[in-house]
Amino acid sequence: MRTEKKQLIFISNKQEIISELQEGLSRYFEVNVVSSMHTAYTLALKLLPDIILIDQTSFTTQDLKNLENFKSTHFLNKSWLIMYANILDKAEIDLNYKPLLDDIFYDAASSTALSERLIDQVYANLSLSNYWKDAFLGLFNLLNNPVVLLQQEVIVSMNDSFKQTFKIDSADGVKLTDFVNCENKTKVKASLRNFARGKHMQATTRTALRLGDHKIRNAKISFSKLDKMLQGQYIMMIQFTEDDTYVKEEIGSICEMVNTCFEENSQLTNYSFTSREKEIIQLLCKGYKTKDISERLFISPKTIEKHRANIIKRTNSETILESIIYAINHNLIDVSHA
Repeated sequence: MRTEKKQLIFISNKQEIISELQEGLSRYFEVNVVSSMHTAYTLALKLLPDIILIDQTSFTTQDLKNLENFKSTHFLNKSWLIMYANILDKAEIDLNYKPLLDDIFYDAASSTALSERLIDQVYANLSLSNYWKDAFLGLFNLLNNPVVLLQQEVIVSMNDSFKQTFKIDSADGVKLTDFVNCENKTKVKASLRNFARGKHMQATTRTALRLGDHKIRNAKISFSKLDKMLQGQYIMMIQFTEDDTYVKEEIGSICEMVNTCFEENSQLTNYSFTSREKEIIQLLCKGYKTKDISERLFISPKTIEKHRANIIKRTNSETILESIIYAINHNLIDVSHA
């Protein structure tokens, strides 16, 4: 089974070593090359990389003065911090930097040997993303907010707060779209699927949710990926709008697609059908087929199919049956005449 690549940030401004490492690591790592420590730190907070590799030969002592920031930051202290260094500077490096690093690799060895070392290290040990996932699941039920672990729109696991709020005992067969009060569930599914497969680590938005007692409450929701290696899995935390605190939004790259999708779909849309569409829906409710409807209404089967397609599109449904159910549930047709 093919797994997602590990994340590596390489801080260097020497094209030769950059090219050599990219060639040796591209099969196993998503290699992100930056030329300054400041840029690398900012990027690291967004990516939460498995490895941060610093090319000491590219920088001065002054450039490296903030090296300790990488390990003093809570979100990065499990990243493997390694320095590629000049063997002639070994004494200085051992004195000033060794306590801050997980490993040092000197340039007396080849770039191939360094690539092999990086691959062995990250695949022989738990990755950073696995660490955060395990840490989260260990605290799952201590959180006061409703939280779920999702595989795209399917709920894999839920904490006690979610169970109590939404009046549900088990995650078996339950989907997030079962609780989202929106008209276009197909669009929500597609949006979540694209988020799970995409590069963004976080999405934060507002929407309406349907609780276990069928009441509707407005909420802020935050999606955050926990595991880059397991495609499609991420968490969702719910914060109802009357509460004051919320998950910090500055960590992780924001997926505007999910934000926009939920904001659009949290607003109920007023749908209406043409008189011809209502006639067709009512005949469909009676079990009429396209040919039967064509003969009854004296219009061609091709026109009937066009009306069916418009009905499905108008209700943002996947099938005509879903459209009919939607129309009935929202009193868009007079069932007594169907």
